Amino acid sequence: MKIFSLIWCMFLTTLMVAQEKASINSPDGKLEVTVEVENGKPFYSVIYNKKAILGKSPLGLVTNEGDFTSEMKLLKSSNGTTSSEYSMEKIKQSQVSYKANTLTVFFANAKEQEIAIYFQVSNNDIAFRYQLPKWGDTRACVVEKELTGYNFPAESTSFLSPMMQSMGGFARTAPSYESGYSADAQLESNTSETGYVFPSLFKIGENGWVLLSETGVSSLYTASHLSSFKDGIYSVAYPDPAQNNGFGSTGAQIGLPGHTPWRTITVGETLKPIVETTIPYDVVDQLYEPSQDYKYGKGSWSWIVWQDNSMNYEDQIKYIDLAGAMDFEYILIDAWWDERIGYEKMEELIDYAESKGVDVFLWYNSNGVANDAFMTPLNKMNTSIARKKEMKWLKKAGVKGLKVDFFGGDKQETMKLYENILSDANDYGLMVIFHGATLPRGWEKMYPNFVGSEAVLASEMLIFSQDVRNKEAFYASMHPFSRNAVASMEFGGILLNKYLNKGNKEGQERLTTDAFQLATGVLFQNPVQMFALTPNNLEDVPEFELDFLKELPTTWDETVFIDGYPGKFAVLARRHDETWYVAGVNAEKSVKKIKLQLPMLAGKTVNLFSDDKKKESFSKEIKIPSSGKISVEIQPKGGFVIKN
Repeated sequence: MKIFSLIWCMFLTTLMVAQEKASINSPDGKLEVTVEVENGKPFYSVIYNKKAILGKSPLGLVTNEGDFTSEMKLLKSSNGTTSSEYSMEKIKQSQVSYKANTLTVFFANAKEQEIAIYFQVSNNDIAFRYQLPKWGDTRACVVEKELTGYNFPAESTSFLSPMMQSMGGFARTAPSYESGYSADAQLESNTSETGYVFPSLFKIGENGWVLLSETGVSSLYTASHLSSFKDGIYSVAYPDPAQNNGFGSTGAQIGLPGHTPWRTITVGETLKPIVETTIPYDVVDQLYEPSQDYKYGKGSWSWIVWQDNSMNYEDQIKYIDLAGAMDFEYILIDAWWDERIGYEKMEELIDYAESKGVDVFLWYNSNGVANDAFMTPLNKMNTSIARKKEMKWLKKAGVKGLKVDFFGGDKQETMKLYENILSDANDYGLMVIFHGATLPRGWEKMYPNFVGSEAVLASEMLIFSQDVRNKEAFYASMHPFSRNAVASMEFGGILLNKYLNKGNKEGQERLTTDAFQLATGVLFQNPVQMFALTPNNLEDVPEFELDFLKELPTTWDETVFIDGYPGKFAVLARRHDETWYVAGVNAEKSVKKIKLQLPMLAGKTVNLFSDDKKKESFSKEIKIPSSGKISVEIQPKGGFVIKN
């Protein structure tokens, strides 16, 4: 009898350990995360408003010092809270108040090595990361693989962009996060061998929406992406070994104690939390102090429409004059300037721009060893010695910012290059835009002189591709809910030529309306916007459109989701000081008639910018009823803006 009792007690103890779990709720109680170990494997699951969002999803890391994916024990857990208040001029909301509950779960593997997973759960956001202590005398390790997965309900659909093939694309510079999107795809169709880029958007049947991403990636880790759908799971995937011409580890070399970047999950019954989330910045810290106050604004840019042939002194004078006439703060002078204009004449151009109240960004090739990109200036940004010599001249000449291009890849080696360029540029008072680049992951807060990245199928492809021109409205209706929801997006838009070339008479016809283009100036958020206007637009574009662009801000105090569905239409409101802009675009083939609730404009007389059935733009004053409710019509591939 005693033996039976002892065996029974041992069985109960084993059962209790096997079922042991920890949980955490959001401050409002709607979002719940549960962590548990089953058969030695750690899992987590997510419920929102009592509805399943993620089923049991795997957790774990594999390092060269130990395996933390199987034969694991949940040792203990602890709960707490955290909060912060911060101000940021260059993201979608200038004043942020963040409150979250926290959970730390401690595990041990078969070798008794410990690891912890730390969660922060706010009302619509989950952020978690792995924390690795020292194991005895071990003070460094390589994280080789991560098992973090996402087990969505079967009725879910996806809105994803495939990762580009490594060492493909122009001059073997891919991947550069410049693929298109599919909308409402069945999970089983997500079989891309290269996986999918972050952010990744999912519709959970009728239960809500989920946006997956990561943040806090610095030189201390690799960036990651989403795997293809396999065995009912998406997983966090590390870079393809072929990236960076095969050089560099696909994993991360870290010192101990250390931690991974944050995995983020934004959840909502509607798309409102997706559009308005600030989680990429809530959980990261500024890594250095700004060397000066950086000024944001708009710029002109000859290369986007006039292309390489515009890289001469005379055409750049025309674009400086364009920027001056439009009250833009900047001009971006693109590739080949060093060969076709030269350093001495560039100093003259910079002085001329200054006389017009315009400051200068200069383009650089990041390359030296990683790919075949050949545009110059080349070999100026890839080493510390070259960078500092060049940046010394840039500061002396009065340049205010850089656009650095052609990175291609997410390995830790490349993350170090991004960080080194940013850090060195800050020392010389230079802002940085990255092009042909990866998704920014909290960088707006981490690096104070970072002012945006492309990392999207951007305006240049409207010049080069009929397919992208055909799908321009479709992609524009996607970005507020995906790419631009988690990071600044330097799209380089506002194309007002009817034909996207220097002659503006025939060739690459623009298929969207002028009002659509104006609307994207509000929908697409980036603190420095290089617009695709051409000098002829000063004469061939309606004056009210130019006046709109002169007054359009690039920084926002508040962003509010109004209506939309990714791939169909999008309507957002953004506030700068006391001025509200409400902007929308229509990607569908028929006129979109929608009813908007705009309490911020209730009872006010506002300006409406829109277009008619003939695709002709117009502007008029309208009165918003005291109820704040108004009906609008958006033409196919058209748009509108309401401004108070």
